[in-house]
Amino acid sequence: MKRFKKVLLASLGVLLGLSLAGCGGNKSASSSSGKKAASDFKVAMITSEGGLGDQSFNDSGNSGLKKAKKDLGVTTKVVEPSDVSEGETYLTQLAESGMNLIITLDLGHKDAIEKVAKKYPNTHFAIFNTVASGKNISSVMFKEQEASYLAGALAAQVTSDTSLKQVNDQKVISFIGGIDSPGINIFYTGYKAGAEAIDKNIQVLSGYSNSFGDPAKGKEVALSQINQGSDVVFQAAGGTGDGIIQAAKEKNVFAIGVDSDQDGIAKGNVLTSVMKRSDNAVYKLIQEGIKGKYDKELDLGLKEKGVELSPMKYTKDMIPKAYLDKVDQLRQQIIKGEIVVPDTRK
Repeated sequence: MKRFKKVLLASLGVLLGLSLAGCGGNKSASSSSGKKAASDFKVAMITSEGGLGDQSFNDSGNSGLKKAKKDLGVTTKVVEPSDVSEGETYLTQLAESGMNLIITLDLGHKDAIEKVAKKYPNTHFAIFNTVASGKNISSVMFKEQEASYLAGALAAQVTSDTSLKQVNDQKVISFIGGIDSPGINIFYTGYKAGAEAIDKNIQVLSGYSNSFGDPAKGKEVALSQINQGSDVVFQAAGGTGDGIIQAAKEKNVFAIGVDSDQDGIAKGNVLTSVMKRSDNAVYKLIQEGIKGKYDKELDLGLKEKGVELSPMKYTKDMIPKAYLDKVDQLRQQIIKGEIVVPDTRK
């Protein structure tokens, strides 16, 4: 009789577990490990090329990780691979070590994360800047084109104003990407569209450094564009961007930063920064993880505060208010859906 009761209780437990597992909506990916105390939650983040200290995307993501550790009490770990091919190795090692959430900021890890996630169904994974398939994978995307559009609109107004000492008499602005790829070109297409919304005849140069960790190459490409008349150089090149900003400072023209607030790198020469709030996204993923439920896909734009322009602490006072008002007007139109900036990745 006792044995019968044990079997019956076990069967009921299985049925209850199956019932609970079936709950939840289709738009979320539930963590197999369920809700956890924050103090028991372990999260790791793998940086993209350039690693920490890039004053850009990786540092922004790390800020979100640090904030979660401070505010929520979670255990954190950061890994800086020297090569994108190491992704599978690190993802596997972190899963084996008992991490509850593993985030990679490197879109080049897409194939690796899909492979590893299948082997570790009780671990949740997240990847930024690309969409990966898997029941326990969250994909985080940003509408970089929206903030880039605003930067282009500002640049087009500024390059026409020769009363500013950083501006020459040519209506030329430019863009430098780390690598010629859809994820980087979306910055360029948004920037160009915003500039042309102000002035159809503006010239927008473009070039690539072919690296996210080569400031010397970035400086070389930037100086070439400046010599062609560009007085506003927008960079989406990770750590390479430091050389681009230094070139703008040396030649006393404007640069536009990327991913984090880079305005302080060269005060008065960084016009603004197109901020991609990887810090907010990392923090949100961790909050969801503690609750045991994740969004399958995040697509963060101006409306969701996933992208934005920096506060322009060092340049706001030198730029005519009318230019800034125009940018604010365009921002509201994008948020309301009156302007749709094309997503050229699709």
